Amino acid sequence: MLPLRLATNGRNAPLRVLCLGAHADDIEIGCGGTVLRLAATVPRAEFTWVVLSGDARRAEEARRGAALFVGATNGTRVVVKEFRDGFFPYGGPELKDFFESLKDEPTPDIIFTHYRGDQHQDHRVVAELTWNTFRDHLILEYEIPKYDGDLGRPNWYVPLDERTCRTKTGNLLDAFVSQRERRWFTEETFRALMRLRGVECAAPQGYAEAFYAHKLSWVTQ
Repeated sequence: MLPLRLATNGRNAPLRVLCLGAHADDIEIGCGGTVLRLAATVPRAEFTWVVLSGDARRAEEARRGAALFVGATNGTRVVVKEFRDGFFPYGGPELKDFFESLKDEPTPDIIFTHYRGDQHQDHRVVAELTWNTFRDHLILEYEIPKYDGDLGRPNWYVPLDERTCRTKTGNLLDAFVSQRERRWFTEETFRALMRLRGVECAAPQGYAEAFYAHKLSWVTQ
């Protein structure tokens, strides 16, 4: 494995991170460990945390999740929208307008979004709109385990230590009380996927999150 380090191209500026999720808990499941690492190791990281659907209870859980994962990091902004769960392909114009409005925000250095091969219709639409909207950005697509069995072959790995794995799973169970009765929403599920990806990238402590990075450019200075 060839390690790469994130940089801000020599700018004296914060690392701007845009996290996109169709539902409350998507971001945390897909890239929660990576977010925890960024928040802990990049003091000037600024997070924009966008959750696109949810009733009042789920919206509160989304805010709770963001608070647990990025805490009081300077510049953190949480946006919770009310697009109809399960109907994203049929709400195209309104969703597209919202994504276009994100261009008015400071340009992100990293964007975390759903995997384009995700079989959940809402997830897939968010991935497609991310690529439609952001044409010259580092986009990392995260994965979510579920009934559809749509896990693919990722090509970007972030090794995680045991403490970060425990924090991620603990935060998930703490923040998303409404999901605890779902058979798949368990610590074992989340750790199993991180363990599998850790094997694939020979992570030092055996765990990792994995992403799909379709376009990368190598810039030398």
